[in-house]
Amino acid sequence: MAETRRLGGHKATATCCIASRSRPGLVATAAEDGNVCWFDMRCKDMIFTTDVGNHYPISSICFNPGNEDIIYASSGNEVKCFEVNMGKSSKPLESYNYNKDEINQIACTVSSSFLAAADDSGDVKIVDIRRHCLYKTLRAGHTSICSSVQFIPWRPWEVVTGGLDSKLVVWDFSKGRPKNIVDFDAKNKENQGQCLNPSFVHALALPEVDMVDKVGKYCAVARGDGVVDILNIDSDLSSSSKPSKRSSKPKEASQVGNLRLDHTLGGHTAAVSCV
Repeated sequence: MAETRRLGGHKATATCCIASRSRPGLVATAAEDGNVCWFDMRCKDMIFTTDVGNHYPISSICFNPGNEDIIYASSGNEVKCFEVNMGKSSKPLESYNYNKDEINQIACTVSSSFLAAADDSGDVKIVDIRRHCLYKTLRAGHTSICSSVQFIPWRPWEVVTGGLDSKLVVWDFSKGRPKNIVDFDAKNKENQGQCLNPSFVHALALPEVDMVDKVGKYCAVARGDGVVDILNIDSDLSSSSKPSKRSSKPKEASQVGNLRLDHTLGGHTAAVSCV
């Protein structure tokens, strides 16, 4: 087993970490100190630090899949775009201020055409990063904080979101409306007297498009009740008919054929924060 390495550089809580696909060994981390730290696993020390948030916390970072010289970072209700080769320079190439509330996560499409920003209001802003304008606002899918967002790599016009309303929503963002909704807390709502850890959705993960043939078209869901759900996007969350103009009626988690990883299998006994 490879030796564990501790990466130091931040002066506050680290919030996220991403690894480059085009440059193996390059890792970028972000934190509440407003900095993005760059590490090359071949080197002993940190390469450089970029002050992205002007000392305000950074909630999320992601590469531009088509050009990993470009990185996006969210701080507050703003998304900033930077060029990696600029090094310590904190002057953004672009900035987007479409979200009205604090952004929790950002994600970029495989085609490098759109960026999604999920915020505390429950809204998701879809930004056209080629034309540098707002493309769509995804609203009314979540009734609480939208904590996570990921594009579905093999479906160019679909994105999946999770929220602190315990819902997983699959959207057609070209139309700006939900296709499918899964409510992980449906049974708890029927038993109001029970005191259980809420099944908030804290994080989502989907395979890269070049890994789909090997691992399948799955979505991993990290929940606040310690459960990790593995759902098949194409079978568990496929539409049986054409989507209506109105939001889909939420399905209970028991209605989809998901794999449930919980404490009985040796899993987590507290909230799962990332996956």
